[in-house]
Amino acid sequence: MRSANGNATEGAAPQAIVQRLLEVLTQAVTALSREDGGPVIIASENVPPRRFEFVHNAELRQVLEQAYTDGRLAMEEGDYDLAMRTSCGILEAIVTDALEHKGLGELAESGAPAGKIADWSFDARLGVAEKVGLIRGGCARLPAIARAYRDHTESGQTLTVSERDARLAGQVLNVIMRDLNPGR
Repeated sequence: MRSANGNATEGAAPQAIVQRLLEVLTQAVTALSREDGGPVIIASENVPPRRFEFVHNAELRQVLEQAYTDGRLAMEEGDYDLAMRTSCGILEAIVTDALEHKGLGELAESGAPAGKIADWSFDARLGVAEKVGLIRGGCARLPAIARAYRDHTESGQTLTVSERDARLAGQVLNVIMRDLNPGR
């Protein structure tokens, strides 16, 4: 179970556990009883936002939490382009934060490109983060359209992003979040 602030609790009263299980089962019955055959979307106002305590730049944390929530909502609403771009933007922000925390000196020793991290391409940032051991190989599953998300955003192009590509980008984001927050 999670506490009110979103952290995992070490123990919970049996009554609280049973109550939570009943709430989840009620949601499941409601969702499976839908007659319109539409997608099953269960939103709970009691679910705390995804936490980004592992991000070193404290000013970014709240922005990332809101973006994560917005990206999930876009996915639920079928706005796959926005969902993918949001996942990639969050991914880029957390990887950039981790690289900046590591320091240019240490990154340069590992063969990172010269210049400011902010000037590196999205792909370069992911590659360097993997090379220096900040993340593992989870980005290998990132679709090509997601790797080039900034190019399309900056050019104003409209893309046709598939549900699969948006889901993959979200899954990769979650994998990288685990890499950067191993204590979670």
